Amino acid sequence: MKIVVLDGYTLNPGDLSWEPLERFGECTVYDRTPWNDDDEIIRRIGNADIVFTNKTPLSAKVFEACSNICYVGVLATGYNVVDIEAARRKKIPVVNIPSYGSAAVGQFAIALLLEICHHIGHHNQAVQEGRWEQNPDWCFWDYPLIELEHKTMGIIGYGRIGQMTGKIAQALGMEVLAYDSFRNPELENEHCRYTDLSEVLEQSDVIALHCPLFPETKGLINRESIQRMKDGVIILNNSRGPLIVEKDLAEALECGKVAAAGLDVVSVEPIQSDNPLLKAPNCLITPHISWAPRETRERLLHIAAENLKSYMNGKPVNVVNL
Repeated sequence: MKIVVLDGYTLNPGDLSWEPLERFGECTVYDRTPWNDDDEIIRRIGNADIVFTNKTPLSAKVFEACSNICYVGVLATGYNVVDIEAARRKKIPVVNIPSYGSAAVGQFAIALLLEICHHIGHHNQAVQEGRWEQNPDWCFWDYPLIELEHKTMGIIGYGRIGQMTGKIAQALGMEVLAYDSFRNPELENEHCRYTDLSEVLEQSDVIALHCPLFPETKGLINRESIQRMKDGVIILNNSRGPLIVEKDLAEALECGKVAAAGLDVVSVEPIQSDNPLLKAPNCLITPHISWAPRETRERLLHIAAENLKSYMNGKPVNVVNL
């Protein structure tokens, strides 16, 4: 059996072993594959049976040309890079990994929030530059510092990741409002209070986005929804960039309607120089690394191998297109 990993570097820049996949057959790993070159993607797949991709697109053209493909493993939760309809027509299962990074992504959402509240990186740099030593007072701060206890965290999307963010927020003394199309009554009261989207938008001091990107959630945060929010709200997004209309958020940051934003994702990645959020005040942007702790990536790799094993045993799991 021939296995191809089209873009393995982000998952494994050298600190992990590919052995969990290599045990299934001949495994070729490419660090990167040009995302906009179907011909090169086709050449690299060749006559492989198993294809793993993270962000390299698999189009209908690729499926037509690579007739040996019998399984596609997505090394991520999101699978929009794969033409799942084309794969379905050829009866090729597309399998994702939905739950490998809940702890890390929830932790990262709170890390963004705490950086906004305390500006730790900035104040460390100020100390390193000698400003504390030269200060006439025994302490100083350059930004307003924010205490989170008794404030309200609104979480849009209360699946595994949203629940982790909510759990940490509660540990900080915050009240948690949750909006999700599926409500788990066992979480009510102890972990959160479920409510509708309007109340989350209107009553939250902090809004965290943890919902998937669907047509109905694209552009969820826009000029109209921002106007319904509290003045001085903080917005966090380490889910999917297109959940936010970036021009509208930039304008809200400029006028102070939104006090700050912490983002690990943007609409086009890597970020483009004309993204309006790059010039917006109080906007913290990191390069889509919520998922990237070593422990999380190692878990992802082992789940990918277990998914493949289940398929080979005739009991495929996490299939998104069949």
